[in-house]
Order: sequence, then C-alpha cells, then structure tokens
Amino acid sequence: MKLVTYLDGSVPRVGVQLADGVHDAGFAGDMVALIEAWEEMREQVARHSTASPVIAGAVLLAPLRPRSLRDFLSFEGHLKNAMANLGRPIAPEWYETPAFYKGMPDTVIGPEEEIPWPAYTEKLDHELELAIVIGKQGKDITRERALEHVFGYTIWNDMSARDVQTQELPIGMGPAKAKDWDGSNVLGPCIVTADEADVSDLRLTVRINGETWGGDTTAHMHHKVEDMIAYASLAQTLYPGDVFGSGTATGGSGLELNRWLAPGDVIEMEADGIGILRNRVGRPGGK
Repeated sequence: MKLVTYLDGSVPRVGVQLADGVHDAGFAGDMVALIEAWEEMREQVARHSTASPVIAGAVLLAPLRPRSLRDFLSFEGHLKNAMANLGRPIAPEWYETPAFYKGMPDTVIGPEEEIPWPAYTEKLDHELELAIVIGKQGKDITRERALEHVFGYTIWNDMSARDVQTQELPIGMGPAKAKDWDGSNVLGPCIVTADEADVSDLRLTVRINGETWGGDTTAHMHHKVEDMIAYASLAQTLYPGDVFGSGTATGGSGLELNRWLAPGDVIEMEADGIGILRNRVGRPGGK
C-alpha cells in the first residue's frame, strides 16, 4: 500500500495513493499514529480507501513527521567519491560499524515544496537516499528479526551545505549547520509498506532539470537495513515513526561530480515502486 499525507483544506489527513489518485484513508490521526495502530487498521484503511472518491487536487505533504531521524552511510561508492573530493580517507572502522548521525525532525518538508537555500552557504547539494520507516517498537533487535520492525520505505533528499561541511568535519563531531536548517530534509512522496517493497535490489535515480546525474541500486549497500536496525537498537528502544536513512547512493550527490545546484533547479529523485520526489531549489537567503 502507498500511504500519503495530504491537505484537506488546511488540515493534514492520511490518504492512500491508488492508480487513479489519492483516496482518503478514513483515519482520524496522523501518519505516526496510523503506523502505531497498523495491525488493527490495515484492513479498514484498505476498504475505506477503495470505497472513497478520489481527492481532487490533493496536495501532498511529507508522508510523516518522523519521531526521530538517523542517517547512516551505506554506499561505499558514494563514500569513495565524496571522501576523495573532501580530501579525506575512508576510515577503516566504516567497514565494520554502521555509524549514523541524528537529524532534526522539525526540518522535514515534502514533495513540491521549495527547498530553502540558507544564506550561510554558497555550495548547496542534494543527497539521494532510501528512507526506512520503523513500524514496531523494539530494543536489542537481532539482525535476523530486524525486518519485522520495518513499516515501509520512502525517499529522502538529505540536503547539504558542502562548504560548511568541510569546516565542520575536521572537528570530529559530525555535521551540524551543514545539514541543519528549516527544509533541509525532504521526504516523500509516499510510504510504501514493507509487504509491497523489495529493497534487496531497488533502483535509485536523481535528475537535475531533467538530466540524470547519478544513482545506484540498494543491492550495493555495504551496511544493509538489518545492520542499521540491529546497531541502532543496541540498549535503546526504537519506536514506530523513527526514520533511518540509507546514506547517499553512489552518484546521488553533486559533490561526487563537482557539480553544484543553482537557484531554481528542479531536483527529481526516483525510487522504483515508490515514485518521484520533486522539489525546486529556492534563492540564497530566500531572496
């Protein structure tokens, strides 16, 4: 099932994306509440959405406001390209540890929203990622049981201020303002439930103004979804609505090509079976 959040007037509602458009899901809460109640609500949502009319002119929002954001580094190809351009080697520990940094859920925007260009950067960059949405609470989850805790998948455009990133990385605390401004994390267009998604070999592609800049398949992830969940859940409870990022797919950023975004550029990120996440880049400082 493809689940979306859409605007009904000024009120966000949960919907289902069917072949002919968006249908209401018949659920009173938000997406995280639906994820929490999914086992009880799945059949009701399916029945209601197929019986309800298409929502004319439905405006999609980010499919959920994550409870938390953790972003990993899973694609060796991206890491090789990016670190070469940043003048840094790949740490040997990366091959053993699915490390992550934490983002700010309140920075999330959705499809077709303009991506703000913060005034403090001259090198704005996109990052093409698969996002994993947690659906079942758990702690100390084994790798073998990890996929039981996945609700579904969406696309994540993890925006970056690259000139700021080169200043922050040597400090050793991870990215901060290089990744942290209103609108710096873009999710969408929908969540495809795990029972309808095969992420063992899922193609990810990014286009800028219609030109393909790069992409890869999840078959090339060094750290798999199971590895991320097992590692993040060590001595810590994961909750429905937590979101994990795969890290940038190989070729999924301008950094790897030494090509940079310009104001007005249209970014399209596509994932097989999920759809296209499209956004336009704003002007520096919102001017």
